[in-house]
Formats: sequence, C-alpha cells, structure tokens
Amino acid sequence: MKHIWRIIKFSKFLWPYYVIVSVVSVIVAALNLLLPIFSGSAIDELRKGTAADVKIMLLLATGVFLVDFSTTLLSNLGGYLGDQMQVRLQRYLGMRYYEHLLSLPQQYYDKELSGKIINRLNRSINQITLFMQMWSNNFLQFVFSTIFALAAIAYYSWPIALLLFALYPIYIFMTVKTSGKWIEYAGKINKNWDIASGRFAEVIGQIKVVKSYIQEKHELGFLHKYYSKNVKLTKPQSSYWHKKDMQRRFILSVIFYAVYAIIFVEAARGVFTPGQAVALILFSMQIRIPIFTISFLVENTQRAVADSKDYFEIMNINPQIKDIQDATELRVNNGAIKMKNVAFAYDDKPVLKNISLDIQPDTKVALVGESGEGKTTIANLLLRLYDPNKGNIEIDNQDISGVTQESLRKNIGVVFQDPALFSGSIKENISYANPGAAEEAIVAAAKAANAHEFITKLEKGYNAEIGERGLKLSGGQKQRLAIARALLKNAPILILDEATSSLDSKSEHMVQEALERLMKGRTTIIIAHRLSTIQNVDTIVTLKDGAVDEIGSPKQLENSGGIYDALLKLQQGHTEKTKKQLQKFDIKE
Repeated sequence: MKHIWRIIKFSKFLWPYYVIVSVVSVIVAALNLLLPIFSGSAIDELRKGTAADVKIMLLLATGVFLVDFSTTLLSNLGGYLGDQMQVRLQRYLGMRYYEHLLSLPQQYYDKELSGKIINRLNRSINQITLFMQMWSNNFLQFVFSTIFALAAIAYYSWPIALLLFALYPIYIFMTVKTSGKWIEYAGKINKNWDIASGRFAEVIGQIKVVKSYIQEKHELGFLHKYYSKNVKLTKPQSSYWHKKDMQRRFILSVIFYAVYAIIFVEAARGVFTPGQAVALILFSMQIRIPIFTISFLVENTQRAVADSKDYFEIMNINPQIKDIQDATELRVNNGAIKMKNVAFAYDDKPVLKNISLDIQPDTKVALVGESGEGKTTIANLLLRLYDPNKGNIEIDNQDISGVTQESLRKNIGVVFQDPALFSGSIKENISYANPGAAEEAIVAAAKAANAHEFITKLEKGYNAEIGERGLKLSGGQKQRLAIARALLKNAPILILDEATSSLDSKSEHMVQEALERLMKGRTTIIIAHRLSTIQNVDTIVTLKDGAVDEIGSPKQLENSGGIYDALLKLQQGHTEKTKKQLQKFDIKE
C-alpha cells in the first residue's frame, strides 16, 4: 500500500482530472442502477396482459434509452479526460525522470547500460499511467456500483445482500495473498528484460563491430538466453496466478449459486414478483462484474508496483554533486588552475594520491602516464563530473566546489578523442553549446576548424543531416566539427583528449591546424596520445602510481631519466617491442 500511495502522491498535480473522472464514474454507477429497476417494473407491468398501461411501458422504454445514452455520453467524457490525464502523466513522469538522470553523477553512468535506463523508463511510465487511468476510470465506478447495487438488493432481501457482500473480503483476501509471489517473479523477469535491452542498445550502437567480427549469432544467442529465462519464469508465474484465480472463482460460483437459488425459490413461493426477481438477478450480475474486476485491478496494481519499483529507486538516488546553497558564478579572468593535494578513488580503488599542480594561464600542459594513472580523471575532476575525495581545485583562486556547475562548465571547452556528435544537422552540432548563435558565427567557427570546405560540398551544406553519432562523416570531418563546436563555445579553459590520435596523416594535419587555432589564448590541458604533441607543449606532467612523477618543459625533462625521457628513447627503437611499451602510455609515435 505504501508504494501505491507513493504513485498516487507522485501524480497529485492531476487530482482535478481524477476528481472529474471520479464524479463521472459515480454518476455512471448510479445510472446503471436504474436499468434493473426499469426492467423489473416492465416485466411486472407486462404480467397484467392486455391491462398493461402502454404509457408506463413507453416511459420505461424512454428511461432505458436515456440511461443508456447518458452512460455512453458520460463514459466517453470520462475516457476523453482519462486520455488527457494519461498523456500529461506520461509527460510529467518522463520529464521528471530525464531531469533527474541529467543531475546524477558520472559514476551512475559508469555502472549502468543506456539500454537498461531507457527500458526502465518506458516500462515504468507505461505501467504507472495505466494504473492511474485504471483506478480513476474503474475503481470508484466499481465501488459505487457495488454500494448502490447492495443497497438495492438489501431493500428486497437482506440475506442475499449479506451473501453478496461476503464475497468481497473473501475475494480480496485471496487475491492479495497471491501478490507477493507474483511480484517476486515480476522482479526477476524485469531484471532479465533490462539486461537484454541493455545489450540490444549496445549492439545497435556498435553494429559495425558486430558485423566485422561476424558475431551476429553470438549476439542473437545472448538475447535468446535472457528471453528464454523469461519464458521459463512466466510459466510458473502464470500457472500460480491462474490456479489461485480458479480457487477464487469457484468460491464466487458457490456463493452465486446460493444467491440464485434463494431468488428462484422465493420467487416460486411468491415472496418476489417476477419483476422483482429479474431486478435482483440483474443487480446480482452488476455485482458479479466488479467482483471479476478485482482480479483485473489487483493484477494491474501488481504490475504497476513491480514495474515502477526501478523508477522510484532511481528517483531516490541523490545527486552526489550539487551546488552549495550560496554557490557563486565562476569568473575567469586569466585561467590559472591549481590542484591542491587532490586524491580520488573509483569504488575504493585509489587513482589519484595527493596530486598538486599549478597550471599557469595561457599555457599548454600535457598529462602523460600509463593507462589508468588518472589522466582522464584529472580532466573529469576539473569539469566536476566527480568530486575529489580529498583536496580542492581552484580556477583563478576560486574553489570550483563553491561555484555553480553551470558557470564552471560554461568556462571549459572540451574536445574528446571520440567527437561525440548527435544526430541532426551540422549547424545544430556546431551550435550545441550556443543554440542561438548567428549563422556568421557558426560559419566562422567552421572555417577556423578547417571544416567549412567539406561542409559546403555537402548537398544541404550546414543543414545536412549527419546521422547518429555522425556516422555519415569521416573521422577527420567529425573531429573538425567537434573543434568548431569548442571554438564557438569560446571558453577560456580547454581540455583536449588528443583528437588526432586515430586519424590518417592528411586529416591529422587539418585537425592539428584547427587545434592550434583553438588553443591560442587559452589554458589548455592535453591528455597526450602522440609524442609530437607532447614536444610542443609548455609543460609536461608525468603521472606514476597515482602521483605526480615529474613536472617540467619538454627540454627540461628530455634527459631527466624519467617517463618522458624513456618515451623519447622508446620512440627511437622502432621495434614491435618499443611500440607495445609506448601503447602502455596510450602513446603513438
């Protein structure tokens, strides 16, 4: 019940809709009460034979028509309002979920598959909206139909009313008793769907890899494995539910047998007129429908509880990185960066240990170290995608934990090794950080990134669609668009996860040229992947065992006996062994 109340409370902004739909449902329930009365009265009037009053018969027929028309009209009004309520609730739940996901720390995404996240959203929203629509459209009508019908039956015969009333606690108790086990099965089934959906999304996103390594059968086998698990789980789940449902319906049939036996016997003895007997039978049938509806209500409630559990678990995750109450706007005048005794660990696995750096404004700093030594972690900490476990980071003497995340990231441009483009037009991708940018500014950024020439050769130019993640473009073209995006952002601090490491020589030359323009006048941190890049920076910072090993200019470190000196010597080897050793540092010659 706690979880059900949470769903209802979560959608309280729709209560005006619920009230109107509920009122409509009560009126429909009351109108349905008139049909057995009109039908019974008509039968009693017909018993008079030729003495039957034609006017009364016409009035009763008109009453049946008006009740029928009114219930149709009101039911459709309720259905229309229910549809509006459903789509508004879907929008609300979807936006709340999406907004919350965007506020969660990077660590959450490090552990979760995107397909799982999407599947949970779709499953939860569908079930929650169906649940709310079901309860607003069916529950009150079910309750008041029962109350009105039992009151009418009690007027004729309180023993019959008592028998029918006894059905509800018995039926509800037996139904609720089955819920726990059903929900347990549903949780296992949902877990398998999430794993399968997560893999499905990964495969679609990496379809070239799947095809090139001829792994279609393997991926089909993966999905088949989890789909088959759910087939096996659904069998006992469904069997359990329907066995219990048979038991419930048997008790229902026994009680209705007793009800009909009383009605028939009492009518034969003259206690009830034929019309009264027909009215009682029709009232009993009206009660029978809500009784059967209990199974439907409980089953859908179970689904709502099971399928929305993940939704609310995610909504319960508190963003670990928040702006403090009195957070200020970051003001960058020079772009000086200081890291003081910074330590960080991923899930208790230490990556950085007491790192201290002093990066001067308008300089280029290369981070060098073996894979896993924390080069990318430093960039992520500067962007505040993670918070350090210890120490602090300052930009122009302002602690980044005390400024708003928006103002921090507004002042940092990033070019990733993977360009990370979106489906849409070239214009939309360049102006991603500044959607309102003028056409002239977008073209200027593209020209500075050496991208204007290839863009104008495309059929639709800047309005050309690039496909998901820019799949219609070459690697060099994608990187130049990413650089144009960073140029248009015009942030005073720049992070480069070396954007030329996987390009051919022609593309590399054009991208490197664009990068030189981008780095001009900015404080730049480079996660270095090429020795040629390292040799052209102002400062090299080498990392070893999670700590700073050396700091100095390329000239100062070239004969120091440290990591950079070793890399230079490895470069001269030109053997497979030296290439492998360079790869440990994510370095290409």
